[in-house]
Amino acid sequence: MARIHTALGALLAGTLALAGCNNPPEVASASAALDIPDVPAGQISEATMKDAVRILSSDAFEGRAPGSAGEEKTVAYLTERFKAAGLKPGNNGSWVQDVPLVEITGKDYAPLTITGAKAGGALSFDFAKDWVGVTYREQAQTTLKDSELVFVGYGINAPERGWNDYAGLDVKGKTVVILVNDPDWQTPGLEGTFNGKAMTYYGRWTYKFEEAGRQGAAGALIVHQTEPAAYGWNVVESSWTGPQAYAQRGPNAPPLTQMNGWVTEASARKLLSAAGQDLDALVKAAQVKGFKPVPLGLQLSTSFASDVRSFKSRNVIGMLPGTEKPDEYVFHTAHWDHLGRCTPAPDGDDICNGAIDNATGTAALVALAEANVKAGPPPRTLVFMAVTAEESGLLGADYYAQNPVFPLAQTVGGVNMDALQMAGPARDVTVVGLGKSDLDRFLATALKADGRTITPDAKPEAGYYYRSDHFAFAKRGVPMLYIDAGEDLVNGGRAAGAAVAKDYTEKRYHGPKDEYDPTWDWSGVMADLQLYYRLGRMMATSTSWPNWVPGDEFRAIRDTSCAAGAKGC
Repeated sequence: MARIHTALGALLAGTLALAGCNNPPEVASASAALDIPDVPAGQISEATMKDAVRILSSDAFEGRAPGSAGEEKTVAYLTERFKAAGLKPGNNGSWVQDVPLVEITGKDYAPLTITGAKAGGALSFDFAKDWVGVTYREQAQTTLKDSELVFVGYGINAPERGWNDYAGLDVKGKTVVILVNDPDWQTPGLEGTFNGKAMTYYGRWTYKFEEAGRQGAAGALIVHQTEPAAYGWNVVESSWTGPQAYAQRGPNAPPLTQMNGWVTEASARKLLSAAGQDLDALVKAAQVKGFKPVPLGLQLSTSFASDVRSFKSRNVIGMLPGTEKPDEYVFHTAHWDHLGRCTPAPDGDDICNGAIDNATGTAALVALAEANVKAGPPPRTLVFMAVTAEESGLLGADYYAQNPVFPLAQTVGGVNMDALQMAGPARDVTVVGLGKSDLDRFLATALKADGRTITPDAKPEAGYYYRSDHFAFAKRGVPMLYIDAGEDLVNGGRAAGAAVAKDYTEKRYHGPKDEYDPTWDWSGVMADLQLYYRLGRMMATSTSWPNWVPGDEFRAIRDTSCAAGAKGC
């Protein structure tokens, strides 16, 4: 799942202004009449899943980092499997779409030093252990010298919500200290300035770095707290050290800070204490409308070098042309990339194999392609796309959505598959973003066929809807479903489901231990694949065009796109 780095641009700024309400966690009903056809089960091969996951997550693929030898092997393997499944090349006769990227690898990090403390002298924080930082700029050296520190609360500037954490503040040349998530993330329910417990995009760290750049800050540091972030410091450390991939910047790219980074909660407490401040008190103050930024009277200094390399990565695209409406498209997406070699390296193993995240979803593209070819082409065209650089910020999906092979106004919708969990069969599925679109009703029908139920996202404050490849389509108006494994396991119920999720997050997620296990129980994954199969066939057989519910942040974008197109929705 994503470690989103890329700026989302003016388009997202428009969608944020529309996000004034959040739909309740119930099945959406945007359109009164929908053609939702029945679809029989598909012939999905468990052997294909096992074989593809084992190969893609083997050490030979070196963690599938974009621009590496592992990418070459991955693209070749997926091309071979798509071709063998019976798909056609999806990009005007080619199996791939080039995605221009730049890789920046930080090195020679000086400690992060803080001066101006009221007592106790200067503070020094070690890279990786206490803080991490990168530059998005394509430059060989980054140096911050005595940059003034300012606490800016949640780092949000949302005029449509009457909220501006930068009000009256000039941060040029300064480094801002920011809290993760939204101000009301601890509020029960989904009501509040920022939708209560459900995170808006203002709560994502990607937005916070973008806004700091727009404000002219020299640096930005987010305070990592495990509960609102939904992952531990080990994930930050492994994800933000080593090579980082970004979209190549054009001539009109938005402004950037010199450095973006994170500090551990313990380090943040020491830093704020040196300024005579208390983190808990500042958090409470920052959650109240009208919060004013707090100059800390401290200066930050650090420096590091960067190796910069421009390269092209690739999305892999296969298609099964439709029989009646071949110019209407239904997508299946999954990201093929992972972190490559990463730290820390327990037992000397530094390969982040990414077996669950996301060799499983990538293998699912192959297995679903095989099953759909066996069933015969539906009326609409099915597209199977393995995208690059999700872990670097949804870069492959975002590049495709900016440069679509198939017009977005002619794209019916789709499903995204990311990190399929080996927890065994479940009575339910977890829906991230439930209540947003007509696709909820397709999902309810598909689940009924299997006797399963819907569980709303238990952690809407984590903002998972903004953290995988479907978001690149959704923010441009294309309805997309994002489904996680069920929480109510047949063996052990919800307690067992929570334990499996906790174990994976704490011990394997974004680390070298996310490896293929020949003893896995595949029954739950195979049941989920039947669900993905039914959903794809339903959309590809239906005569309806699903839309977002009225009031959803993406509805206006879809309506505008549909109105402008001569074909499609």
